[in-house]
Amino acid sequence: HILPYLRLYPHCLHVPEVYGICQLPQQRNFLSTPGQDVVILLENAPIDANGNLYPSMESMWTSATAVRQVYWLWQIWELWIPLSELGVASSLLVPTNLRVQGWRLRLRELYRDTMADTSISPVVPSNGLEDRGFDTLVSRDSPAEPTSVSEPSVDASLKQLGECWEAWCRKASVSVADPLQAIAQHLQTEHPSLSAIASQLNHLLLEQAAHQPLRLQIAGITATGSSHSHNEDSCYPTKADLIKDPEQSQDPLIPHLSIICDGIGGHEGGEIASQLALQSIKLQVRALLAELNEDPELMTPELVTENLSAIIRVANNMISSRNDQQERESRRRMATTLTLALQLPQMVNTPEGKTNGHEIYIASVGDSRAYWLTPDYCQQLTVDDDVATREVRLGRSLYRQALQRSDAQALTQALGTKEAELLRPTVQRFIVEEDGLLLLCSDGLSNNNLIEKFGRDLPQKVNSHRISVESAAESLIELGFKHNGQDDISVVLTYCAVSPQYPTVLNLGDISSSKELQVVNLEQQTALTPSLPAEITTTNDKKPETTRSYRDWIRALFGLLGVVGILVGAGAILLATQWVLAPEGFQKMRDRFFPSPDPNLPESSPTEQELPDN
Repeated sequence: HILPYLRLYPHCLHVPEVYGICQLPQQRNFLSTPGQDVVILLENAPIDANGNLYPSMESMWTSATAVRQVYWLWQIWELWIPLSELGVASSLLVPTNLRVQGWRLRLRELYRDTMADTSISPVVPSNGLEDRGFDTLVSRDSPAEPTSVSEPSVDASLKQLGECWEAWCRKASVSVADPLQAIAQHLQTEHPSLSAIASQLNHLLLEQAAHQPLRLQIAGITATGSSHSHNEDSCYPTKADLIKDPEQSQDPLIPHLSIICDGIGGHEGGEIASQLALQSIKLQVRALLAELNEDPELMTPELVTENLSAIIRVANNMISSRNDQQERESRRRMATTLTLALQLPQMVNTPEGKTNGHEIYIASVGDSRAYWLTPDYCQQLTVDDDVATREVRLGRSLYRQALQRSDAQALTQALGTKEAELLRPTVQRFIVEEDGLLLLCSDGLSNNNLIEKFGRDLPQKVNSHRISVESAAESLIELGFKHNGQDDISVVLTYCAVSPQYPTVLNLGDISSSKELQVVNLEQQTALTPSLPAEITTTNDKKPETTRSYRDWIRALFGLLGVVGILVGAGAILLATQWVLAPEGFQKMRDRFFPSPDPNLPESSPTEQELPDN
């Protein structure tokens, strides 16, 4: 009954894990049934920090965006085949069993597809079980509805899946309702084409995601641990790779590619292996992006996965060949872990034109990790390739039991330790449809659940622009050295933003009310000027606006007087020339403008003449 949970451990992003099996005290009454005293305890269940179940997908459906609705269905589609192979696909047909945490689809528990043995009691989901008492673990006061893995259910089929989807599609966003209805009806046909359904759903998902703007900012840092003489980690990009000079061309890989390689401790030449892997992958991804630009057709997730797996195997063979050339055997062979994230910039046709489809592919080998961080949650996206994971995946142990092994954290695969045919990289595709931070890091940072404990405050600070992406990466390096000891630490942080940017509206009232405060700040700045560098002093030495306007007015006045002076001088020259060359004409013009008094007129007016005597 617990085997499906164990086999599905690689899908722990969506499926809960078995924490343990609890034996309850025997209850002897006429209602008891043999075998009902066993309870399966689950962890990693869809329960929040307050002990409440996350909302069901059905309850959140109408309030979700179109891209999120399609993304939830895409995740169901991806889970269908692995769950069908283990006989638990009906878990995807129970609406109350499908829970959502933002973009992420999560199953409350697993249902068997056929009539099950009734010897198992209902599953009691829990969160953070290792921190709770035994009585809490077996408590029946769970927020979950009373369900059980032994509850009978009909065989799961694609027709049933189509019926479920059709009911949801009736309430879907207008922009995706009709295409989703067509897909749901196709699922209910006698012989549905799985490849056609996957292609239609994928194209619809990329099209809806492309309606949002995508902005990326990236920063990478690697630091040597205090106990090491040299750094065996490598990462891309680093500060040296990020060119800020606008006249220099930026590497086309930036900001789309991020890489973490951790040279394995105990292996000679770990730093060489990590550098070989990094350079090989950069070269091959650059060729992949060039091919992508030349091909107008969209690359399917399956094709991209095959390409990335092939790229990783080529890098593995480079390291393996170097080991063979140097006759390195056993633990002397140099090796490295690898986690890479590629934001595939393939263009999708939309009514607004061709835009980015928001795909991020994450490939991993070893125990370097990838996380998705938002102000609301911290989600680990990768699964470690170690002994504990192998034992669970093969169904030989519960994860908590496997962790008790002395070799629990020993790696089961890494680049350079074996031939490429034996390498099994894990490649996953995600869609960016919310603002968040994509974090890639080596185990020097992720050990002891450090990201889960301290990583939640970081996205809010970056989202609000209180700190830069580079400062956030530096703070993670400091956090790792403070809490995880002296191991090498590498971090690559990518800020992914899809929210629209709006112009900032200035409040003139606030500006005028703070006028007095601004004067004080300017005086303080002037007082500090002598201690500042010369170039800063020159840059900040601004003249008052009133002085600048006064000088402009003086310049205009002098210009006007100059024009008047030129006109007066030209007139005087013209008059003098006429007086010399034509004195008679000059005299007539003078008489016209300045006439002489008439000699025949009396010298005084009649009122001023003396009256005769009577």
